[in-house]
Amino acid sequence: MSDWSPTSNAQRTEILYDVTNAVERRVRFFQNVKKKMDICFHQGGPHRFTQIDPYKKELLNIKRRGGKIRLVTEITKNNFQYCKQLMEIVDELRHLDGVEGSMVVSEREYLAGTVMERNHPSMQIIHSNVKDVVRQAQDVFDIFRNKAIPAQQKVREFNERLVVREEFFKVITDTEEAGQILLNLAEAADREVLSIMPSARGMLRMNKIGVIDSLIKASQKGAVVKIICPLTEENSEVVKRILEYAPSISLMNGNDASCGMLISDCERFIQAELKDPFAAEFSEAIGFALYSNSKQNVNSFKTFFELIWNERMLNEELKRIEQMQKDFINIAAHQLRTPIQPITMLSELLLSKSGDIKHYSELLQIINKNGKRLRKLTEEILDVTRIESHGLELKKEILNIKDIISDVVQDYRNQIVNAQHNNIELIFYEDDKDTFVEADKGRITQVISNLVDNAVKFTYAERKEQHIGKVSISSEEKKDNRQVIISIEDTGTGIDPEILPRLFTKFASKSYQGTGLGLFISKNIIEAHGGRIWAENNNNISDGKEGATFSFSLPVYEKESKK
Repeated sequence: MSDWSPTSNAQRTEILYDVTNAVERRVRFFQNVKKKMDICFHQGGPHRFTQIDPYKKELLNIKRRGGKIRLVTEITKNNFQYCKQLMEIVDELRHLDGVEGSMVVSEREYLAGTVMERNHPSMQIIHSNVKDVVRQAQDVFDIFRNKAIPAQQKVREFNERLVVREEFFKVITDTEEAGQILLNLAEAADREVLSIMPSARGMLRMNKIGVIDSLIKASQKGAVVKIICPLTEENSEVVKRILEYAPSISLMNGNDASCGMLISDCERFIQAELKDPFAAEFSEAIGFALYSNSKQNVNSFKTFFELIWNERMLNEELKRIEQMQKDFINIAAHQLRTPIQPITMLSELLLSKSGDIKHYSELLQIINKNGKRLRKLTEEILDVTRIESHGLELKKEILNIKDIISDVVQDYRNQIVNAQHNNIELIFYEDDKDTFVEADKGRITQVISNLVDNAVKFTYAERKEQHIGKVSISSEEKKDNRQVIISIEDTGTGIDPEILPRLFTKFASKSYQGTGLGLFISKNIIEAHGGRIWAENNNNISDGKEGATFSFSLPVYEKESKK
């Protein structure tokens, strides 16, 4: 046995083997506590701390000295009565499933059993007063405590199980009473509320008697709230308030029905049959109500609710997929028709004419341009397919991002000249410092090219001959988070407010100027590299056009090399 004293100033950590006086060592630890003591032990601990007199005595002494005791354990049906005793002694008792072993930490010491069998003392004890060890033990306790729930909540659950409640099934003919029961169920819920409101006006009636406010409060406190109700202009203001104050509430558009219901915490339900669907007041609208806490009935109504909910979710998903298919077919058909028409017409023209080689060259350029458009559309469709099947492969290498931007800029400067877009200026603000990234050169070039192409297209669309449009590209390395930001700013039309919220989704296009796939593909390429992409409208363009800035980030390669 060590002769070291807890009051010694020497800092040390020791392991005590074959401890025969474990109780004495823990008692000495308790006696040394001044301000606080935190305990974490398995489900056998509550029995010891309440039934071993020296332990219980020292816990009470700590409280008399003004010390604070916090305790985390697993509350079970076997130790339930002992935990209730501890709740009267300690300042805080919390429940955590699956706690094993034991540890005690005070402001100056740490004590733990290394091998703890459920009903036997520790065969080894670790003791330390080293400051770092004590601090780390405190951090571990805090992690356990934050994951645990208050003992009062667990005790309440046990009490509810112990109390045999009489099941009831009532028919309520007093409409005022039915409204009060409905409100009480909404107010009492703390875990889950499932509600079917029979009409848009039915939601207005629920709002009048205070049910909607109670559901908002329940959601704010963490309860799961699901509502099925027809969503129309009539109840749009109530829906807006729900989404504003309780965005976690799930709202599903439903059909008009002859009855409504509400299930509270899977314990009680009320179903109200409609007498007058168009009445403004709840008491005038319903004829009678069924109210019950029968487990069988509650489960039956919950199953009914879930069947309707899942059917609605499936219908909504099918509508979304159908709309996406329609969008894709409309856009793809238009995009395919545009290049196919000149290819067909000019090919026929070439076959019918002879002689003027210069004229042939011009026609062939148009055919070539539209052929490239067809190839780009095909590649975009293939890229979307790869992304959605998780088959987007990256061939990464160490690259200087400045070199990639320079190549894209030079390529588009040549295109601008060839297209005689003399009223557009393409500027690259080069950083003197090289910035290296580990990336797929072809894919990053694809992203930059797509963003520059969009900027040039929408800037040219707004230019008059006397005005010069600008597309500016810049890169900036952020030292704080080791990211490089690439930005493409234009002086074009700006981003339509209707498109902005879904800008990087598929088919986010307001016209047939493009497929709406380019930004979706770019977003997935950048995110596959560990970066992110975003966009915003500008507000400082001198000629009155907003313009827009698209930016994306990439992680900087940690081991930079010099070229």
